[in-house]
Amino acid sequence: MKTASEIREIFLQYFEDRSHRRVRSSSLVPRDDPTLLFTNAGMNQFKDVFLGLEKRDYVRAASSQKCMRVSGKHNDLETVGRTPRHHTFFEMLGNFSFGDYFKKEAIEFAWELVTDVFAIDSQRIVATVYRQDDEAYRIWREGIGLEESRVFRLGEKDNFWAMGDTGPCGPCSELHFDLTGQGGGDPETNPERFLEIWNLVFMQFNRDDQGRQSDLPSPSIDTGMGLERIACVVQGLESNYDTDLFKPIIDSAYRLTGTPYGRDEAGDTGLRILADHSRACAFLVADGVIPGNEGRGYVLRKILRRAIRHGKALGCDRPFIFELTSQVADLMSSAYPELEESREYVSKIVRNEEEKFSETLEHGLSRLEEICRRVRARDQSVLPGDELFRLYDTYGFPLDLARDIAQERGFSLDEAGFQEEMEEQRRRARASWSGGAKKLTPVHQALSEQGHQTEFTGYQEISQVEGKVLALIREGRQERILEEGQQGEMVLDRSPFYAEAGGQVGDRGSAETETAQVSVENTFSPVAGLRLHSLRVVRGRLALGDRLNCSVAADRRVAIMRNHTATHLFHAALREVLGHHVKQAGSLVAPERLRFDFTHYKSVTPLELREIEELVNLKIRDDIEVQTEISDLDEAIKRGAMALFGEKYSQKVRVVDIPGFSLELCGGTHVGRTGQIGSFRIVGESSISAGVRRVEALSGEKALERFLEADDLVERVSSDLHVQREQLSEAVRRISTDLKDAAKRIEELQLKLAQVESRDAVGHAREVNGIKVLAQRVDRLDRGALRQLADRLRNQLGSGVVVLGTPAEGKVSLVAMVSADLTDRIRAGDLIRDVAPLVQGGGGGKPQMAEAGGKDPDGLPGALERVYGFVSEKSA
Repeated sequence: MKTASEIREIFLQYFEDRSHRRVRSSSLVPRDDPTLLFTNAGMNQFKDVFLGLEKRDYVRAASSQKCMRVSGKHNDLETVGRTPRHHTFFEMLGNFSFGDYFKKEAIEFAWELVTDVFAIDSQRIVATVYRQDDEAYRIWREGIGLEESRVFRLGEKDNFWAMGDTGPCGPCSELHFDLTGQGGGDPETNPERFLEIWNLVFMQFNRDDQGRQSDLPSPSIDTGMGLERIACVVQGLESNYDTDLFKPIIDSAYRLTGTPYGRDEAGDTGLRILADHSRACAFLVADGVIPGNEGRGYVLRKILRRAIRHGKALGCDRPFIFELTSQVADLMSSAYPELEESREYVSKIVRNEEEKFSETLEHGLSRLEEICRRVRARDQSVLPGDELFRLYDTYGFPLDLARDIAQERGFSLDEAGFQEEMEEQRRRARASWSGGAKKLTPVHQALSEQGHQTEFTGYQEISQVEGKVLALIREGRQERILEEGQQGEMVLDRSPFYAEAGGQVGDRGSAETETAQVSVENTFSPVAGLRLHSLRVVRGRLALGDRLNCSVAADRRVAIMRNHTATHLFHAALREVLGHHVKQAGSLVAPERLRFDFTHYKSVTPLELREIEELVNLKIRDDIEVQTEISDLDEAIKRGAMALFGEKYSQKVRVVDIPGFSLELCGGTHVGRTGQIGSFRIVGESSISAGVRRVEALSGEKALERFLEADDLVERVSSDLHVQREQLSEAVRRISTDLKDAAKRIEELQLKLAQVESRDAVGHAREVNGIKVLAQRVDRLDRGALRQLADRLRNQLGSGVVVLGTPAEGKVSLVAMVSADLTDRIRAGDLIRDVAPLVQGGGGGKPQMAEAGGKDPDGLPGALERVYGFVSEKSA
């Protein structure tokens, strides 16, 4: 029996033998595509090729693509584990033609691979085509020889594909496997009998915004075959979960939970969910996604928490899913090496989330009990859908668990209201990830189609390079001449100017003819192969066909080169100190500074930053030769070259090698030896999103300036404090301690004064519907003291509501306290949110204590008076 790994390799090798380029899977996190939350199809990484925005050095490709379908119309999450076919993470095998072969070859390849190579019984295969696609129908009938009873014409819903409302589209043909082997029947009316195993998309039309379709100049092929499904068929099994892609993980889940597979449906569903979700979590974290509260991080957290809940239902209360993700690495790292590189990191992230969620479930249970008490106090029996959704959304508390607990206590659920809130969240999520495909301006599109290419000379020479003007652009139109003072863009046949890419900014400089002088203000590439120079004509006029002597701004370029090579050193040092789980998540290489974003689960400590900085400076002092070469992509990867996930690489790539320390794929410009960098200084470390850190640094002269500034600062402070440099740290520590002690003493005195002034405050409390309420202004207290005083007054009331407000320096602080016996009717958080707008502020908190800030002290009297009205409304 063929293993799934063998099936994957057979597929790729089959097409490689037929002149297809084997292309690595792109990341699950799409790069530069705002329309996708996750990569969900094999064609995603070729999207710009199909759109004509990018050209590759091959016209046939094959890949095994990592995919996730958990959002939008491709949302399989709720059915995962309950059916034999649905998954969150899966692999899509695909072959692609970019204007090369078309329907005949695609169908012949598919039939030969399925029936001859995989040896699937041809009598159990049927084909579907789009009802108007006579050509595909004829190929299946006459070319392949399928009987009329085994080729079905279906409608647009099943057999017509479109990239979007507009753009490339076309009919498709699907191969379906008869699960029963009975013969007869068709996939449309007998969907339970037939399993779709391969979809062949014939991309042949372009649809405009009026719905009109015109022929594409280069018809293309995009196919997709799910590895999990084809493995199930080839291995002769009934469920994808019985294949060797899942069964070893299910067996491990059985050993960890004590629940055997095949005993009952509930247990089997839970074990299948654990197997699927552990695969998804392993791949998502390995590709740089961290559990969070929005976007991709939210989806990962939702998947992981769903797995945790099912693990608990199977009787496992301790963290264990991190162990399953490690087994995923064992099973799949030969095809996806990033799993092995990130194994320890993935385990750490998943285990941490498991531990946090255990605490979250406890909070959720407490919150659910509170909802039940409040509903019972109103003599009602239905738990509100919006509150259940907030419980689910905030705490990850599952609806089915809430239902079980509610029924035990005699309540029912407003599930319709819950679903309304869920759909609203989905709408917001779709809106937050909506966006058009990458678009070129019409003039840039035209230039790309005209095939203008620029030879880049900037690696070897940056001055006195002659380039011929191939195109001129001004205000979105191609021009023949640019006059003195006009701004525009130009394309040259040869250029020393580096076009912005890979984080490195574009070059600036000058160019001139005998009669004209041009200032080049930026260089960029809106699409692969097209290099544009933003310019201003300083003197004379510039015309098509002119030959320019071009020179890059040398000092600026050298500073950029220092920073770019320093970035490579920093990246290598970062991985050496923090671990090989670190992945680049963005960068900026400019003349003044460098910036590097990377995945890491916590802040980098000052000690780690110091170690990284020292390691980089050590390599600078070693004055290592920086070597570059053009290499085959696969060979470079085998050598260990770092490649940015999601980046698109040609088969021939430029490799930048700092021997013994750093090896990266990079098209940027670099110094010849590390010693030319001079020095390196980290100036900042911060978080930019969940699990993504940012470090900013300087090199060369800027780093030296920073060192000198720090030295000057130390000298000035030593002089002002009248201490020696070596005694400065102790002196500052002593002053800081004295200031903290003084501040604490002042706070104590302020609180005592406020207590004296408020000694009779409790006596001024009003009774509102039987509830004691005190809303009062106090002066000269910070928030800490304000909280202490409010707490003291609440205790003196015994049962009641206290709100204190204090104005200071044009702002207002508010604190609300509610005794525990009243929180079923009056919640401090709701109260503070109600009154805060009256001081032009906002806030929130828990049922018994909440705080707010505002910027309108004049509104404080009204806010305090509103407290009594709020209590009256809620206690009526």
